[in-house]
Amino acid sequence: MTTDLNQLAELLRAVAREEIMPRWRRAVATSKTDGSLVTETDLAVQQRIVAALAEVSPDIPVLGEEMEVDAQKALLAPNDGQSAFWCLDPLDGTSNYACGFPAFAISLALVRGGQAELGLILDPVHDECFMATRGEGAWRDGEPLRPFAPGNELTDCLAVVDMKRLPPRRIAPLFATGSFRSQRNLGAVALEWCWLAAGRFQLYLHGGQRLWDHAAGRLIATEAGAASILCTPDGSQPADALDLEPRVAVAAANPELLRRWLALIDLPLRASKAA
Repeated sequence: MTTDLNQLAELLRAVAREEIMPRWRRAVATSKTDGSLVTETDLAVQQRIVAALAEVSPDIPVLGEEMEVDAQKALLAPNDGQSAFWCLDPLDGTSNYACGFPAFAISLALVRGGQAELGLILDPVHDECFMATRGEGAWRDGEPLRPFAPGNELTDCLAVVDMKRLPPRRIAPLFATGSFRSQRNLGAVALEWCWLAAGRFQLYLHGGQRLWDHAAGRLIATEAGAASILCTPDGSQPADALDLEPRVAVAAANPELLRRWLALIDLPLRASKAA
């Protein structure tokens, strides 16, 4: 684990301590054009972290969730697959935060060469910082992360499934005989990836993750040993996910469980345009 990761973890902890927790249960949420929520906390956290990153890495731009869409597209448009940028979700789980549900996080990834190179996710409620460096492993506050599976069958497993973004007709089959033991949903994508990495559940399905949702979390889960795929709702798996389009995320504690989970889910979730 590098000193840079530890320094970044301290930055996230300081920002959470000073910007997120003092406003919790008092922040007023408003709706964005896409229907998602934003609070003054989201904006304050993004401003603080962007300013701090500008000091330590002035040549690396930041793509934040709360930037204007045109600015996000402009940052990604010239990316030749080799340029680096920070990918930031200043407050993942804003709906939870606004409603008092204790599951939200800061998510930060460094993307280089078309893939996440390092990632950090801070859970300020439980004071847990999850982190990973590509090819070097994943940790929770210095302790190595490892997925856990109580058995080899889907029926042995807890599944985290975000039903809101699934086509209604695809939900009932997930609960057929032979599916998971039980179902949960945290409502905070970044934490869901981390909890999979930490062995707190075994199966994962989410129907609409943006780049800032999965950049850090998927790296952490992968480096811990979990298996996953990202694909478009029509089932294709684009080689280049450096855009603003939503991705279906399917993951499991190990490759064999992922194989069985994919067979149950039966991608694609939606018919392709050519169908």
